[in-house]
Amino acid sequence: MKSKDNILKIAKDSFVNQGNAILNLHKYLTADFENAIRKIHSSSGRVIVSGIGKSAIIGSKIVATLNSTGTPSIFMHAAEAIHGDLGIIQNDDIIILLSKSGNTAEIKNLIPFIKQRNVNIISISSEPNSYLAKNSDYFLNSHIEKEACLNNLAPTTSTTAQLVIGDAIAICLSQINGFNKNDFAKHHPGGILGKKLYLKVDEIINKNLKPQLLESDDFKTTIDVISKNLLGAAVVVKNNKPIGIITDGDIRRIFSNESNFNNILAKDLMSKDPFIIDSKTLASTALSIMNKNKITQIVVTEDNVYSGLIHLHNILNEGLF
Repeated sequence: MKSKDNILKIAKDSFVNQGNAILNLHKYLTADFENAIRKIHSSSGRVIVSGIGKSAIIGSKIVATLNSTGTPSIFMHAAEAIHGDLGIIQNDDIIILLSKSGNTAEIKNLIPFIKQRNVNIISISSEPNSYLAKNSDYFLNSHIEKEACLNNLAPTTSTTAQLVIGDAIAICLSQINGFNKNDFAKHHPGGILGKKLYLKVDEIINKNLKPQLLESDDFKTTIDVISKNLLGAAVVVKNNKPIGIITDGDIRRIFSNESNFNNILAKDLMSKDPFIIDSKTLASTALSIMNKNKITQIVVTEDNVYSGLIHLHNILNEGLF
């Protein structure tokens, strides 16, 4: 059993090894990278990514990143390809093949059949003199000095390098294609990412709870409205437009400063010019406003007419933090 100090040193050495390898990748960028990106960009087909072993796992992740950033892609396992999956390949598709050595048997067996289909091959490999590199239209060098594995055997740093190159391909294509936040939201409608980019205030506001007061409402009515609606505040309106807000904090302060509440009206308690957002505002934007101004409620309007009050908890319940 290694001591704690040795374990931490091994971990740090792994970080340094992989970090340095990534930082050095830019030295191996050539015109092939730029030309490969332009080829994919101008193609009407899809990107098909293939590999074997750990490279296959990295290939699946590259496909996921390409798809989520606007480049239609599909994964084809190198071992399954020559047993029927070659049917995936269509005219104008572009193939990305991943292999550290570039001489893996499955990859070498696959290349002649790909060439018969007259599609371009982009290779990601650490060996520029390999069979894969020499039979590719575009060679992307994923050179590393040494694996993070202590025996220099297990694919660690090499697969990290492949992944980083795949990410760079996806990022370049997304920028060339003008892929923006709205496009990203369309591709990620579910989960927290989707909610941050897609979920609007009017979709989560509780329209059954609409605490509303007039300037002339008395103190008891004010407390009743705030208590009944469970949002910790009520909005003072005039001609259906918000002109102020009263929070439970305002109520506590008046209790500590006053003893006679008979003549206190809503207009005496309200804070004027409350924070107001439109109902189509993103929930993530509303959360940002609340955090910045250290408030827990914000007034919502639709066409400048009061439509409700959203509480911090409404947003947090959606998983947005």
